[in-house]
Amino acid sequence: MKQKQYKRVIASKIGDRIREPRRLIQVVVGPRQVGKTFAIRQALSDYPHSVKYLLCDGVGINPLQWLEARWNEARLVAKAKRGHLLVFDEIQKVGGWSDLVKRLWDEDTFDGVPLKVVLLGSSRLLLQKGLNESLAGRFELLTAGHWTYPEMRQAFGFSVEDYVLYGSYPGAAVLRREERRWRTYILDSIVEPSISNDILQMEQIAKPTLLRQVFMLSCAYSARILSYQKMLGQLQDAGNATTVAHYLRLLGEAGLVCGLEKHFAEPVREKASSPKLAVCNNALLTAMLPYSIKELKSRADLWGHLVESAVGTHLLAMAHDDGIDVRYWNAGSREVDYVLRKGERLAAIEVKSAAVTDVSGMREFKRKYPEAKTYLVGEKGMGLEVFLQTTAADLL
Repeated sequence: MKQKQYKRVIASKIGDRIREPRRLIQVVVGPRQVGKTFAIRQALSDYPHSVKYLLCDGVGINPLQWLEARWNEARLVAKAKRGHLLVFDEIQKVGGWSDLVKRLWDEDTFDGVPLKVVLLGSSRLLLQKGLNESLAGRFELLTAGHWTYPEMRQAFGFSVEDYVLYGSYPGAAVLRREERRWRTYILDSIVEPSISNDILQMEQIAKPTLLRQVFMLSCAYSARILSYQKMLGQLQDAGNATTVAHYLRLLGEAGLVCGLEKHFAEPVREKASSPKLAVCNNALLTAMLPYSIKELKSRADLWGHLVESAVGTHLLAMAHDDGIDVRYWNAGSREVDYVLRKGERLAAIEVKSAAVTDVSGMREFKRKYPEAKTYLVGEKGMGLEVFLQTTAADLL
């Protein structure tokens, strides 16, 4: 299969960090089904020491005891071979893991045991508390994000149309010519586990039905600005704007959907703005829309919606590692689809179909922020394929 011949950038990054002499736990997090386990196996394919990979799922009635026993075994190997790597996948499945890992890691540091440790988790939500409270100063966080168009093209032969329609989940790529199976995979293997097994384990989820409604609404309105009050008007379960904003943040942490904030010269004002809803992977938009693939390809309005959303997913996938904020901007009826910001640098991106030529929003943004770089994506500007091969950092 083509994927096996392709090495992701994140795999190279993981491998480089593991080989560094610094003593830090490498923690790799990312959304479900983006290939974290595959990436770690690629990263370790030429590791100079022995490796033990362990999946922390279904390990018995005492998972903490199991974890400590496996760690003790790894210590013996590390001492005998003068180096060893221990990988725990889905570490969040072990309740109370962080305190135990802290104790074992500190013991090894004091005793000079040459044991390296990598932790993988599909839920940043479930890992973050343990990392911040127990392992502060002992770990380095690496994010395995959604695949980009160049990665999908190289690994699976994706066209631009494929990327816009089917998004970038590697496990779904081979199913894209079987529409029913493809949709079932997205909903049953990605959406439902992400919500049920990850987000709903958080104590703050008092209204699970409302959470699911926020997800569905965010998919339907991806690449659209929608105030919290308008959201509440379309949600059946009782809630308030604060609850909806909180659930939208949790959905974003899970790599499903998020709410982009409006760009202001004064960042403190961004939190009060209406969000621009955005799926993190276009597969979620296509799977949730009540239209067939044929309809999505043939209707200009639907295709334009998908393209604008795909531009957003591209920016979100590439911006995180470079410390770039993705925002939007509007003033009255004038709007800029996406704004990139890093420090004092700004870039504005407007997505236009062939039938739409109004760029008054871009002109107004440029007048207000003359230092910003501006880009028009579409037939009258930068081609979509060229844009999808350009990094967010190169746009600034």
